[in-house]
Amino acid sequence: MTAPAPSASPLLPLLFAVGGACWGAVADRVASRWPRHEDASVRPPGLRSVAVVATSALAAGALPLRFSETLDLAVLAAWFAALVLLMAIDLDQRLLPDVITLPLIPAALVALVTGWNPLLADKEMGVVSGIAAAALAPAFLAVSNWLLRGGLGMGDVKLAVSLGLVLGLTRFITGFFAGAIVFAAATLVLLATRRIGLRSAIPFGPMLVLAGFAGALLGTEW
Repeated sequence: MTAPAPSASPLLPLLFAVGGACWGAVADRVASRWPRHEDASVRPPGLRSVAVVATSALAAGALPLRFSETLDLAVLAAWFAALVLLMAIDLDQRLLPDVITLPLIPAALVALVTGWNPLLADKEMGVVSGIAAAALAPAFLAVSNWLLRGGLGMGDVKLAVSLGLVLGLTRFITGFFAGAIVFAAATLVLLATRRIGLRSAIPFGPMLVLAGFAGALLGTEW
């Protein structure tokens, strides 16, 4: 289910990337307004907007290169869209709304047990792997919180549980460390350019979103 389609149009990744960029722009504007800021302000486009649009475009554009079945693409594209919106909101407000993170958990569980999850459906121990990853996710977050001096919150835990259900154990581990490396590098750049300080609170949501993308696109289930 995860092999690329040899006959797929070479334009398909481009179309997905354009669609991803458009959704990233929409997600950034949604995040600037919702949930409503306490002072009713609206953040103008900026560096965070560029980061969200670029990440969304790259992740979406890579989907047709990794997956070939229409259902697989539809399921993962919808999941990626939710992750992009969460990333935009957390970058803007350091918040992962329950209205998104909580429904992702039962949705991911249903996809896992019904075989709609393209990452684990053809794996002998796929259901066990997904449940194990969801159970171990808080431990991974605790370690990462200590290493990266992040501001771990319950929203991060809820998101990580759904990530585990979707990715499975080995994909979650692969994605988690890949996301942590990228996020740590970005944090160092921000520190070097003095956009954040050593005592600045670092949201975990973007790192978890990167872990989801990396686990789905780069990881394999052993």
